Amino acid sequence: MLSQKLIDAINDQIQYEYYSAFIYKAMQAYFEDEDLPGMANWMDIQFQEEVSHAEKMFHFVCDTGGRVLMQAMETPHNDYSSPLEAFEEALRHEQIVTSKINDLMELAQQEKNHAAQIFFQWFVTEQVEEEANASHIIAKLKRVKEDGRGLMMVDQDLAKRVFVPIAGEA
Repeated sequence: MLSQKLIDAINDQIQYEYYSAFIYKAMQAYFEDEDLPGMANWMDIQFQEEVSHAEKMFHFVCDTGGRVLMQAMETPHNDYSSPLEAFEEALRHEQIVTSKINDLMELAQQEKNHAAQIFFQWFVTEQVEEEANASHIIAKLKRVKEDGRGLMMVDQDLAKRVFVPIAGEA
């Protein structure tokens, strides 16, 4: 069982995970418009991952007897001055998500809810990967600067990314 305080906190995070997906879909649209299909693909995969994170939390709340309450979302930013700016914003956003996941873990620890702690551990680990991925792309974009050939190479590399469902998902 989850306390109402923990259910409320997870509901807030579910909303934020869907909002994260919305942000990445807006970034995908930006890259589509910029004719950078590899970067658009990378953002589409991010979109799918964020939706799967929200769904994982949704089912955890339901499976533990809680009620999910859907919430409104803000309009995401839609325009960027460069691919680098978009990925820097993605990293900043993931750092916020990391902080929010850490807060959920701390709440589960305070309440001595071991099942919730085990559940949130997956997200703690996932956030390390999320931040690292964005950081690596930022480093590449900084390295290529304004070189169009370099940008195309990064774009082609990002086109190879595929969505891998969370273990146990159909």
